[in-house]
Amino acid sequence: MKRIEAVWDFRLASKSAGTVKLAEKPTHFHVENMPKGNYIIIPEVSSEKRRYIPMGFMTSDILCSNLVKIIPDATLYHFGVLTSNVHMAWTRAVCGRLKSDYRYSKDIVYNNFPWCSPTDEQKKRIERTAQGIIDARALYPDSSLADLYDELTMPPELRKAHQNNGPRGNGGIRI
Repeated sequence: MKRIEAVWDFRLASKSAGTVKLAEKPTHFHVENMPKGNYIIIPEVSSEKRRYIPMGFMTSDILCSNLVKIIPDATLYHFGVLTSNVHMAWTRAVCGRLKSDYRYSKDIVYNNFPWCSPTDEQKKRIERTAQGIIDARALYPDSSLADLYDELTMPPELRKAHQNNGPRGNGGIRI
């Protein structure tokens, strides 16, 4: 009850009319900025030891933290490109660093990424390999993305799914 009262007090003290209105329901999340459809989450900071940044392909019923970047209205194609070796090579080359870890930025990494113009068939192949990554993750429902993307213990099915998502796999992502 103390937390609920604290939320109520905090919301009532806000300068935002929308937040003040939410004080009527102090047990509800403030989700006005959450995407209405599928979206991708990218952690703002990720270990440099990872070959792939552990991105999530989320549905609108899942809330996320403020420690991630959100790409709204995302498709499997977007997820496939962003989880590819091509995008990771770009990320390693241009992203900022926190100590030596990757610090993902919309302005430097995402907005400047040279997206290709795939044919419909290439797009379908990328979507299939992106689904393969999601399916490989689903084999380990009790593992977090951090667990799955530990470079020493990454499940072989997930590693293979990522390899298939590149230029040598059937994803065919090339710049």
